Amino acid sequence: MEDVGSLAARVAAVWLALVLALIVVPSALGVSLGISEAYMRLLVRTLEWATIRMEKGNKKAQPQLLKTPVANGIIERDETTMEKEIAGLHRVDFEFSDIFYFCRKGFEAIVEDEVTQRFSSEELVSWNLLTRTNVNFHYVSLRLTVVWVVGVVVRYCFLLPLRFTLAAIGITSMIVGTTVVGQLPNSSVKSYLSELVHLTCSRILVRALSGTIHYHNKENKPQKGGICVANHTSPIDAIILTNDGCYAMVGQVHGGLMGVIQRATVKACPHVWFERSEVKDRHLVTKRLREHVADKSKLPILIFPEGTCINNTSVMMFKKGSFEIGGTIYPVAIKYDPQFGDAFWNSSKYNIVSYLLRIMTSWAIVCNVWYMPPMVRKEGEDAVQFANRVRSAIAQQGGLTELPWDGGLKRAKVKDTFREEQQKNYSKMLVRNGSIG
Repeated sequence: MEDVGSLAARVAAVWLALVLALIVVPSALGVSLGISEAYMRLLVRTLEWATIRMEKGNKKAQPQLLKTPVANGIIERDETTMEKEIAGLHRVDFEFSDIFYFCRKGFEAIVEDEVTQRFSSEELVSWNLLTRTNVNFHYVSLRLTVVWVVGVVVRYCFLLPLRFTLAAIGITSMIVGTTVVGQLPNSSVKSYLSELVHLTCSRILVRALSGTIHYHNKENKPQKGGICVANHTSPIDAIILTNDGCYAMVGQVHGGLMGVIQRATVKACPHVWFERSEVKDRHLVTKRLREHVADKSKLPILIFPEGTCINNTSVMMFKKGSFEIGGTIYPVAIKYDPQFGDAFWNSSKYNIVSYLLRIMTSWAIVCNVWYMPPMVRKEGEDAVQFANRVRSAIAQQGGLTELPWDGGLKRAKVKDTFREEQQKNYSKMLVRNGSIG
């Protein structure tokens, strides 16, 4: 038993030494040894080969199976707007056929509305050799199945332990580093060391996800005293952004490991954490955020105005609170590549542990981040209009669908006031177009 224990200790020591030498230290220094690049090249070639094999295997039975992109929806919609449809009703007398358009729209909403489908993983054009597949995928060949089995072994027996080790190192370093820096008196040295710790640990955590991130237009990076707003797909969005710069986080105080991290980091950096009772007090939240923005020496605030995770295809309603604070808004668009791994977190279906397990057993996390020109509130523009303008810019830059719906519909019903507003608009259109004499 002692020999087995000593052997295990030696193996663990060698494993830790290799991880530190080949990944952690280069990550902390901001350099790359080319290992991740070689891994991504091999991965891309493997997925390309798998796609070609699937196309050949299904060519005779279903020639267009993989050449035609899979639709995001399960029904084909007529995109005619309500205004255009009602404009065709010029008769004074009501006819029964006048209601067919609205019946069809109602059936479409029941079968598949455009809100709830944004809270499920987007469908892939072809299989990426992970558990979740394209809906049309069938057994193709023994060779492809063997490659999938080898991939399972690699992901669970090598990548998962490696990523877990890196995540443990990154989180521990974050807690210890910020706790030590937090003991220093407030000064420029403390701010510098705090940013260094946050940046270094974020780089290690990105390595724990096999992250490949492409940052565009770095000249537009958020500046101190500003507010960074971005679309929200996953809890790792914050890590993706802090890998390239430091931000002051805003959020609710948590318990457990997350609470330990929050209490440690707030000692070194002016993050804005709220107690559960304080979150409901909008005036208190706005006041603390305004005080933070007013100090131009503090890090930019990072806020996700959607308030919940959307599935990497759309941008939903931005809550106006972030845009009432004042100051400069720095929009950021984040778009993940689902071919290598699904970054979306469906919090209604998966808890955080199972979600992280899925993330750490995927091939990699690949995404693009676009820093956009700063935006300020125009004269005469209210907070809602400003929020919608920023949302439109982010959706256009990231190639995402812009939706006016509140992400809170993920768990709540539509408010009666919103339904009544739509009914009033419908009545006005009927009167305006002469459908009602």
